[in-house]
Amino acid sequence: MITVPLAPYSDDAGNRIEYEGPTSDSVQITFRGSNNVARIDARAHASKLTVDFNSSNGTFVLGTNTSKLSFSAVARVGENAAVTIGNGVSSTGWVTISAVEGVSVTIGDDVMFASGNQVRADDGHPIFDVRSGKRVNHSRWIRIGAHVWLAFGVIVLGGAEIGEGSVIGAGGVVTRRVPNNVVAVGSPARVVRRDVAWERPHLGLVEPFYKPDSSTVKKSPYWRTTVDPDARPPRRSGVARLRRRVGRVWRRARAAVVRGRGRGRSVVPVEQAQEV
Repeated sequence: MITVPLAPYSDDAGNRIEYEGPTSDSVQITFRGSNNVARIDARAHASKLTVDFNSSNGTFVLGTNTSKLSFSAVARVGENAAVTIGNGVSSTGWVTISAVEGVSVTIGDDVMFASGNQVRADDGHPIFDVRSGKRVNHSRWIRIGAHVWLAFGVIVLGGAEIGEGSVIGAGGVVTRRVPNNVVAVGSPARVVRRDVAWERPHLGLVEPFYKPDSSTVKKSPYWRTTVDPDARPPRRSGVARLRRRVGRVWRRARAAVVRGRGRGRSVVPVEQAQEV
């Protein structure tokens, strides 16, 4: 095992750091196996970052941060696993990121973490069924889209996918797919509002100090309506339901008339039938 600061590096075990910027002691990288790669952009910035390659053939990627937004994280990269962090990602406090057993964690551009966040593609320890002996908590990939805001205490677990532009409320636990441009809350996190957009200017620190509408902020490219193929269609109004019911009755009556003619019987109006 060897721990080195952020600087160009390679060793006889095939481990290497691909980086062309100045040496930084705020980033510490530990190699325990072989053929691990840390690929960090020269314009990256981290307030504090620890990357631990637990075994071999792992990959860690960190994009640019030209605005020098605060970002602190502890990342664990296991056998054949990968952690990829996009451009302009920030955090208020420490973020824990873990990927092992060949799975990947992908975090898009302009993601904003708060404090106490965890992104865990694995549980850290195996759980087995006592009858069959089979593993029940397999590691699974995680994808977080661009411009996602994860509030205080949010945890993202294996198999989760968060669409771009969405907000996960404080204490939320994401275990499944969350579509784009929504607010999701709870454990497990569920969508409570669609067709939303958020921006970075702080309510208490950035003027104007009242922001009643979107004219008070600069809009990012992530103002989109929600696209969710799994969503239920909106419930029809009472009038629409009545029209639909009347339409069904009319179609059935018309079909009955057509069937009667097909059998060679004449369809006589009630008034004419009485005269006959």
